[in-house]
Amino acid sequence: MMNRRMFTAALAAGVATSVFARPVFAQASYKIRNVVLVHGAYADGSCWLDVITRLQAAGLNAMAVQNPLTSLADDVAATNRILDLQDGPTVLVGHSWAGMVISEAGVHPKVASLVYIAARAPDAGEDFAALAAKFPTPPASAGLVKANGFAQLSEEAFLRDFAGDLDPTRAHALYAVQGRVSTSLFAGRTTHAAWREKPSYYAVSTEDRTINPDFERFLAKRMNAKTIELKASHLSLISQSDAVANLILEAAGKTA
Repeated sequence: MMNRRMFTAALAAGVATSVFARPVFAQASYKIRNVVLVHGAYADGSCWLDVITRLQAAGLNAMAVQNPLTSLADDVAATNRILDLQDGPTVLVGHSWAGMVISEAGVHPKVASLVYIAARAPDAGEDFAALAAKFPTPPASAGLVKANGFAQLSEEAFLRDFAGDLDPTRAHALYAVQGRVSTSLFAGRTTHAAWREKPSYYAVSTEDRTINPDFERFLAKRMNAKTIELKASHLSLISQSDAVANLILEAAGKTA
């Protein structure tokens, strides 16, 4: 039987293990101290929690946008409201659909750099659906369930094609809070391509079943982005949150 001394020692060892198992970000100086994170379709701002804690540990200020997912204009407006609150230069980060949003909102004067995470990256006025059609259709597209003018992913598609490399318990919780999207959302077209004007970074998800990985590579190359590849599902921001946070820190201009 474990006595109190043995229990205390075991508890201390467990705490030490949990502490040292977490990633440690070196304290450094950054040219940019603010980060605004924009979620995509079938998600909400909570999907950024793991990345946010890592950015905060590195000394950056981070805020997540809650997109209404009703139209491109509405999502851009929601993002601009958060950008207006920033006190200086900001890294603007978008996942998935939010690549459309940050390409449009990225012309905001406070945005200094852009980070795309398995994201759309349209040119100004581009028919993005027509461009995507040049690549194989990803499996998640078959899992849309539509009702009353909105759409969501079925549970099967969400778990298999959207969050395939997450712990099932976490994936089920994310499925429960997924953002329902207007069925007209994806018809929106940008009027700006901020990546043509500002330094851009891109994280490709090599196991993505929501956006074709080769399409992601094409978009990253077209924008001349600093690119990394992650062996991850569409939700690399959760399954590979350390790598995603590190890319954002690079975009913030780590100086030491």
